Amino acid sequence: MGKSKKSQSGFSLEGRFLGYIVEDGYKIKQLRLATADGECFIKLSKEARAKLGQVLVPGDWVKVEGTKKVDSETELVKLKAYSVVPIVPTTSIKPDIRPSKSKQSILVCQKSGCMKRGGKAVCQALEMALSDRGLDDQVTIKGTGCMKNCGQGPNVIMPGKARYCKINAKEIPGLVDKHFPEVEPIEEVVEVCKLQPIA
Repeated sequence: MGKSKKSQSGFSLEGRFLGYIVEDGYKIKQLRLATADGECFIKLSKEARAKLGQVLVPGDWVKVEGTKKVDSETELVKLKAYSVVPIVPTTSIKPDIRPSKSKQSILVCQKSGCMKRGGKAVCQALEMALSDRGLDDQVTIKGTGCMKNCGQGPNVIMPGKARYCKINAKEIPGLVDKHFPEVEPIEEVVEVCKLQPIA
């Protein structure tokens, strides 16, 4: 009995990033990608993981290139990525796949280094700031594995991939106002109406 034969070739896929497959609570091993042919799991090479830096947010459009191995006996396909690059959606993609009113995400590192430096207080401040501004149904707070910046914790990534290090819970309301400025004027009008007596 001989070994099963594997053929290897290159591949290039475009699709919507759905999330990471993480081992041991923080090691990124694979990424999930939604393509026109369905969902696929792609193993990340060390080079791809190093270049990626966890800046992808679920819903981002990406181009993934790498190698494809097919076992001739089992027909099992294994994909390994060497390049993952964010891209802008093309006109051939249906607009309803990524609706403009989808929930935005704020990523907060949940590893012990960031938690010891005030990460829990930052999460609580984010929840309160979003609730106070009526944004809790539009924005979600997602805990992540290590962002590889432990000494600068707590680490937060706001929508638009703006990264903040050594963030203090007291800074969170201003940060939320900066990233969601359209909410502020509406609240001011409501506050003024409450203070004026009805004639």
